[in-house]
Amino acid sequence: MTANEYGFDTLAIHAGQEPDPRTGAVVPPIYQTSTYAQDAVGAPRLGYEYSRSGNPTRDALQECLAAIEGGRRGLAFASGLAAEDTLLRTVCRPGDHVVIPNDAYGGTFRLFSKVAERWGLDWTAVPLDDLDAVRAAFRPGHTRLIWAETPTNPLLNIADVAALAGLAHEYDAMLAVDNTFASPYLQQPLALGADVVIHSTTKYIGGHSDVVGGALITAETGLGDELAFHQNAMGGVNGPFDAWLTLRGIKTLGVRMERHCDNAERIAGYLSEHAAVGQVLYPGLADHPGHETAVKQMSRFGGMVSFRAAGGPEKAIEICNRTKLFVLAESLGGVESLIEHPGQMTHLSAAGSALEVPADLVRLSVGIETVDDLLADLEQALG
Repeated sequence: MTANEYGFDTLAIHAGQEPDPRTGAVVPPIYQTSTYAQDAVGAPRLGYEYSRSGNPTRDALQECLAAIEGGRRGLAFASGLAAEDTLLRTVCRPGDHVVIPNDAYGGTFRLFSKVAERWGLDWTAVPLDDLDAVRAAFRPGHTRLIWAETPTNPLLNIADVAALAGLAHEYDAMLAVDNTFASPYLQQPLALGADVVIHSTTKYIGGHSDVVGGALITAETGLGDELAFHQNAMGGVNGPFDAWLTLRGIKTLGVRMERHCDNAERIAGYLSEHAAVGQVLYPGLADHPGHETAVKQMSRFGGMVSFRAAGGPEKAIEICNRTKLFVLAESLGGVESLIEHPGQMTHLSAAGSALEVPADLVRLSVGIETVDDLLADLEQALG
């Protein structure tokens, strides 16, 4: 099933999920097995030998991921960072160079600065919405990859995917786009020229805060085959039950994202007029510096809203501690609303670096609850 044949929600419900041929079960089974009986030496049945190398439940998820992102190959992993590590070690070699966002997710920054750098991979952090800065950071012959997030985590900056793809390909490099914040429902980086898309499927794709996972989806089969080899060789795959939970989450991705966006737009507008808020960061607002680019490449603007507390860092922490419906917790993209202080939580690994986030920043993952209840919760927390 492809996007040329069916709409997004149809793909989310049916791609890779044909009724079980033996029993007619509408939902794909959980193949909770580590190994498979073979018909003869050298003749595994349907190609299945060992569940690190292949599992029917994971294969169903991978086929669905490729379909909803408009890609040729989808690969599922135990976490978003396992997917990121596999991508880096597949397409890069010691001595190569990568351009990353100057406000990247803290876990991604830690992977580059504490792990990949020791392996011999160099990196430069620049604002990816400044194409001149990106070009200036390139090292011809050594820069292998532009690593983009759009919207970024947690400052919600917007990068022009098509422009970055053109720049990367001009230098025989690749563009990888972390599409976690937007989800495949709101943004399709491969259609805009990206070579590979990254997801923490823990977030909007799973959508229910009950499973950890990651994904890579490629525009071309060749890169997908290389990544699949490394997926097996490095072993960072998700288990069949995790794959099944993620696949179940995908079925409602479209309807959930519409509600996330509805609620986030209301909350961003409310925060913009509140005296306790110094600045609201949301690409759906007309005064956001990336708004026009977001309009061009996104269908809506997502469920993530960040803001800076007018009272400074202490007020930001107070707000996080005072909410009742907004749960104080890391992660994002679930049906329930979450609040966090990035500087001391998800982005603590970037403290003291060029990627350190403002200490007065609060990040909201706006869920799908009744929006008036969420607004009332923020009202009492802001004081």
